[in-house]
Amino acid sequence: MTDELVRMDHISKLYGRVQALDDVTVTISKNEIVGLLGDNGAGKSTLIKVLSGVVPLTSGDIYINGEKVRIDSTNDAIAHGIETIYQDSALVNQLSIARNLFLGREPIKGPAILNRMDKTFMDDVARRLMREVGITKDIPPTTAIAALSGGERQAVAIARAMYFESELIILDEPTNNLGVAETQGVLRFVRNARDSGHSCIFIAHNIHHVFQVVDRIVVLRRGRVVADDIDPRKTTIEQVERVITGELEMIDGELTMSAEAQALAALHGAPEGGAAPPPIN
Repeated sequence: MTDELVRMDHISKLYGRVQALDDVTVTISKNEIVGLLGDNGAGKSTLIKVLSGVVPLTSGDIYINGEKVRIDSTNDAIAHGIETIYQDSALVNQLSIARNLFLGREPIKGPAILNRMDKTFMDDVARRLMREVGITKDIPPTTAIAALSGGERQAVAIARAMYFESELIILDEPTNNLGVAETQGVLRFVRNARDSGHSCIFIAHNIHHVFQVVDRIVVLRRGRVVADDIDPRKTTIEQVERVITGELEMIDGELTMSAEAQALAALHGAPEGGAAPPPIN
């Protein structure tokens, strides 16, 4: 993929003396789903918070469609076409599907001074969007979010991002606490988002879910990128797990035993270098 949508260039983030991100460069292409993996504390959440405007970066630059931008708030991120969907989806349980789809961006009909929401338009859009994200059940748009399943709630959040023409949809642990059928539904929604012209960053602890939907995998470890071009079609889950734990690293497009792993192997008397994994390209 050559059409670059987002580039986070040499991003660093300090919390006092703690280096959460250290010279991280990550790119996302148009119509690409990128899996962002790493152990707890690897820097995944911090990287996403920087891109979505939740926390400021310490140094580095962000480019969108080749143009350098400042993202100082979540509103800045939304204005640049970046929508983040967290595990709880940031939905209001007491409000309807239609109201949640347009929350904070409600269409008005008649004189603006009357501030009357166009509920008919909202309901019509909600019905169409729910079909587009794969909800086959006839769920009225007036249904409260509290009455939906976990997978259906994620569908509403994804539909909202798609409707407001978000170029990049960030999904942070979207399959946590979901059943098998609902998880497959969320993964299908992700594929549909790409097919509709959106890019996605997909974060999940379950690597099996990542392998089912992503085009490319980026791995963070201790605040640094240790692999940024893993092709899930040419790489095994076991190899990616070994990258996450620090046993393997990517050098010139190939996975090889890391310096840390080689040092441990030498310490315990194993042959230096160990068994070399197959190249990924």
